[in-house]
Order: sequence, then structure tokens, then C-alpha cells
Amino acid sequence: MRILLVASAFNSLTQRVHAELRDRGHAVAVELALAEGALTEAVRRHDPQLVVAPMLRTAIPEEIWSAYTCLIVHPGPPGDRGPSSLDRAIHDGAEEWGVTVLQADAEMDAGDVWAAMPCRVPPVAKSDLYRGEIADAALAAVLIAVARFADGGYTPRPQDGTTVRVRPYLDQSVRRIDWAADPTATVLRKLRAADSQPGVLDELLGGEWYLHGGHPEGVLRGRPGELLATRAGAVCRATADGAVWIPEVRARRLPGGPPTFKLPAVLALGDLLPPLPEHAPPVLPDDGDPSWADIRYREDGAVGRLSWSFPGGAMSTDRCRRLLAAYREACARPTSVLLLGGERDFFSNGIHLNVIEAAPDPAAESRANIEAIDDLVEAVLTTTDRLVVAAVAGNAAAGGVMLALAADEVWCRAGAVLNPHYRLMGLHGSEYWTHTLPRRVGPAAAERLMDRALPVSAAGALRLGLVDRVLDCAPGAFAAETGALAAHLASRPATAARITAKKTEQQRREAETPLAAVREAELTWMRATFDDPAAPYHTLRHAFVTKRRPDATPPHLTRFVSPASQTSSNPSGGRFTGTAPHGVPSRPHG
Repeated sequence: MRILLVASAFNSLTQRVHAELRDRGHAVAVELALAEGALTEAVRRHDPQLVVAPMLRTAIPEEIWSAYTCLIVHPGPPGDRGPSSLDRAIHDGAEEWGVTVLQADAEMDAGDVWAAMPCRVPPVAKSDLYRGEIADAALAAVLIAVARFADGGYTPRPQDGTTVRVRPYLDQSVRRIDWAADPTATVLRKLRAADSQPGVLDELLGGEWYLHGGHPEGVLRGRPGELLATRAGAVCRATADGAVWIPEVRARRLPGGPPTFKLPAVLALGDLLPPLPEHAPPVLPDDGDPSWADIRYREDGAVGRLSWSFPGGAMSTDRCRRLLAAYREACARPTSVLLLGGERDFFSNGIHLNVIEAAPDPAAESRANIEAIDDLVEAVLTTTDRLVVAAVAGNAAAGGVMLALAADEVWCRAGAVLNPHYRLMGLHGSEYWTHTLPRRVGPAAAERLMDRALPVSAAGALRLGLVDRVLDCAPGAFAAETGALAAHLASRPATAARITAKKTEQQRREAETPLAAVREAELTWMRATFDDPAAPYHTLRHAFVTKRRPDATPPHLTRFVSPASQTSSNPSGGRFTGTAPHGVPSRPHG
């Protein structure tokens, strides 16, 4: 079918639905809901067989839903209505939730139900839940609804009025933290329910800030509300019965002032911070340490796992350097298989555009950041004494995809979507992509991926050869499943032979194409862009960081994409674990 996706933004769920519907043989295009009249005209111009709205903050005009079947994805179970559905589920401590696909009509969220899917609500941040369990349930419900529509014999069921629950917008008066009275569990629930938007508005050091993210602290204590320490760019603040780490904050925008954006808390607060002890974690923090750390390591026999959790998947200069130090330390351990990647949610989205935007010299910070991530990728590429496996639990984009491709194998959760391109940020790209991507998928497919700049599902990535294995499992099960697979890999007699052969192959490739030459060629392009004030990169970066609303839907999204236009067969084959995969999205950085 010709399916048009209507969305307020090409966000993670919209990307996932786009990629998965293409995988299943549909031609898919996107129109952003930027202006009511423009959207009506765009839908008429596309004349789709079906309209699907994966993420829509405004109502679909009557001129559209009266002429076309429009399926709305609502992040709540049947009967739930209101603009803060997921926020309230977390804020209220729900353990089970769901997603409903309903038909648009005159009343918001009141249309007939085409499909619904339940899901668990683990104790994670809203954005993580949205890209994980909610996205899995949404994708499953969308596929059921689309199949029912295509069949033509299904009649959607009206909502049961006795179960309808209309809940108002969750405003800051409800979200606000009472530091003197709220225990850690309550503080974390409020922070998680507001992540990544809108954040929790709070008074801090004489100003108003939105707090983003929250992690429990197991040791430090102090007077409720007091700032206790810093670590890895985060600040630790005492609660009524403990303390929490807050990784990011955003200044409240002043009337008529410029837009503000999230930054690591220590960087954002800057000179306002009083002298605080820096509780720097060890280079290789043990997974059992009760204090929060954004990089962790654990070891099980011959398998090591180096994991990280960076907000938004963004890897600043500091994060890249700390991760490189941890990687080198992990490579000094007596293991034969090393797993790389977070246990759920983002793998990596490349360089940290927000930190770059806030830097006194964005061009210099861009250069430092790309050099730092290149150093990390090079270390992975040149590791020859063990097998390195990239465990991609969630989204990966741009340089984050290339970090994964530096490993010997890439194992991907079925709910992950890859964006292996740079051009939407006006960048040529680095991270040795000109060496690893064509080697993986072939020069022609590499050129298509970079030029078309469309998300690729886990299944599509397997067909292309971008990944070697897809695991169809819940977000919370990915770490255990990859750990078991890694243990099996380490125990195989053939693994020792692979490691021995790996060094010889690396030497052959180096003689054929020196990595230093690859790096310098890529960085020549990147430096020229960074150092040119008129380069589109600077304008695109600012628009991305400040979340500026686009004037029109990007042209590459408005074309109906046929199923085969983004993929090609993988001559080397691939391994697939489980049933048909799903896929989760991300926004490209660099």
C-alpha cells in the first residue's frame, strides 16, 4: 500500500514505523504537521491509501480524516485520553501500560480502536521507555492495524465509555520536587516522568532550571536539597532520605530571550556552582559500585562487557576520552570476547552537538570532539588480541553506527534502527566510515545509505550486512541474551583461531589501506566544514540543538520510498536469532 505518515516530527517512533512498513512491502512517505492548511493540501497531493500518525501533537483536520482513514498511535491503553499519558503512567507508578491505534474523528483520542497492545513499565526514564517497551508495543499495534485495514474485512470497535479516563496535562505544579520532603523514590519518579521533555522545573543556585534525568546515589548523604558532589558532568543532590545524580539541566528561557537547550549539569551551571568535591569514578567502574557512573564494566569468565549510558546517545569530547581510557583498561583484562554497548536504549549518536553549540569556539570543539571519537573507533579497529562485539541495544546514528562497525561483529536488538548517514547535518563524516561501511555493505549500498539518509530497521541492516545478528527480545532482556551468546562464542574452539587470524588480516588491510591515510582524508573534509563560518553545518547544528521548527517537510521524506530502494542482498549472509524483528529510531548527530 501507499502509506503516508503524518507526524509532528520525524522522531524515533516515526522513524521506526517508516522503516518497518517499508520492510513489509509498503511504499511510505512522510509529511510533518507544520501548518493545518499545508497538511491538508499535502495529503491530497499524496493521495495515500492509508494515513498513519505515529506521533502527533495536534488534531488531524476534518478535511483529512473525513476523506482518508487515519490511524492515530496513542501511548496509552484503550480508554486513556489526554496529552500526558506516558508521563502520568510513570509519575503515578504504573507497572503495566499499553498503546492504542485508533481512528481519527472529531474528538481527540476518542475514535474507534483498530488495535491495542499492552506493555510493561520498568523503572526507567520516559524517553528510554518510549524508545523501548512503548515503541515495541506501538509497532506491533500498527502492524496489526495496517494488516486489518489492508484485509478490508475488519470493523474497528468503538471505545467502551465506562473505561474512558480523560486526564489533563501534567504541568509543573504537579511535577515540582519538594526536596525537603520527597524521598529518593519519589524524586526519581518525577524526574523520569519528565525525561527528556519537558524536564522538571526547579530553583537552583538562584536561577530556574529544568532538570533532566535522574539516578540514585548509594552512599552520599546531606541536607535535603543540598548539592553534594560532581561526577562525569553530573551533580549530586540530597533528597529527604538519600541523594540523586542529575546528569543534565536546561536554563529556563527568559521572555524574548534565545532558546535554551540541555547540557551536562556542571557545564550548564558553570561559575554558579559552589566548590564541590569531584567524585570521579575509577577508569573502569565495577558494575556493582553503588554510586552512579555513566560507564560500567563487568566480567564473566572469558567475557568482558564495557557498557555506557550517555543521555541522548551523545558522545562529547570528555565522554569519548573517558570511554577510550576504559576501553584500553578493559583490553588489559584476560578476556577473549569484549562486548561494547549500553544494556538498553541508545548505542551512540556520535558527537555531542549541544556541547559544541555551547562552546566558546564551536569550530574548535567540533574538531576536538571528532578527533576524540576517531581515537576511540581506531582503538576498536586495531584490537587484535580478542574478539570485539558491538551490542546495539537501541538507536545508533552517524558516528555511533561507525563505532559499532569497527567491531568484529555487530549484534543488534530487533527494536533498533540505524541512521548511518551524516548529510542532514551538513557533514562528510569521519570515524573511518569510508573504510568500514563499504567493506560491510559494498560501495554502491554505502553510497545509497549516505545519500538517501533514511533510517534502516534491524532487519534491513541484517540484509544489508550492517549487522551480523538480530535478537528479537524485550529491551530489558538484551543484556542477558548477548551475555549468553558472548559466553558461547568465547567457549568455541574456533574463536582462538579467529583471534589469531584477526591480527594477520588487520596487518594485510593496513598494508593495503593505512588507517592513518583514511583518517586524514576524512578529517580534511571535516576540518574544512568546521572552520568555514558559512558552512551549512553551523546553521543545521543550531537548528537541531534549539529544536527549531522546520519551514517544510524535508524533501527526502516526502517521496514514497519503495521497499527495495534502501536495501540490497548481503553476499556474506547473516545470522538471525528469534522471529521477525521490529526496530527503534534515533536522530543523527555526527
